Amino acid sequence: MSEEFEIRNKVAESGLINFDLTDLVPKGARKGIDLKDFLFMEMILKEKDFREKVSAIDIEEYRDAYVYIYNSADAIVPLWAYFLITAKLTGITKKIVFGNREDLEVILMHNAVDTYDFDPMIGKRVLVKGCSDKEIPENAYIELVEKLQPIVKSLMFGEACSNVPILKN
Repeated sequence: MSEEFEIRNKVAESGLINFDLTDLVPKGARKGIDLKDFLFMEMILKEKDFREKVSAIDIEEYRDAYVYIYNSADAIVPLWAYFLITAKLTGITKKIVFGNREDLEVILMHNAVDTYDFDPMIGKRVLVKGCSDKEIPENAYIELVEKLQPIVKSLMFGEACSNVPILKN
């Protein structure tokens, strides 16, 4: 084949780094614990009953999972109740947070972006992938820009064939 008709990948030759934020999503099961299930009539916290229900938790169900503790009941729950459940599962789970599933994902992605080694991107042109089959919290993109802005040559968002320039240094 002559050089005139050679197929070249200009994106690969450009030195552009394609970065997919979904690569940072921690793998593992997500499990929720609703405190209403631990309350008397799903409304009242009775300490003795609560402690019995916490002690009956099957910790294997939460092994190596990411756990979020929430309260869907219209009941006031003292902070020590969260302490008891957390103490029961600490060392079994990968992470425990207060809030809903979305809150858990925001915290997980914050930790992932915060601890990622961005050194290979210093002085480079970076394209952050725009489309994904996984849902990424918007805050992760904000934190990513904060990390990349001071170190990259340029930052774009989208796909190689159709991207939005974000910044040039």
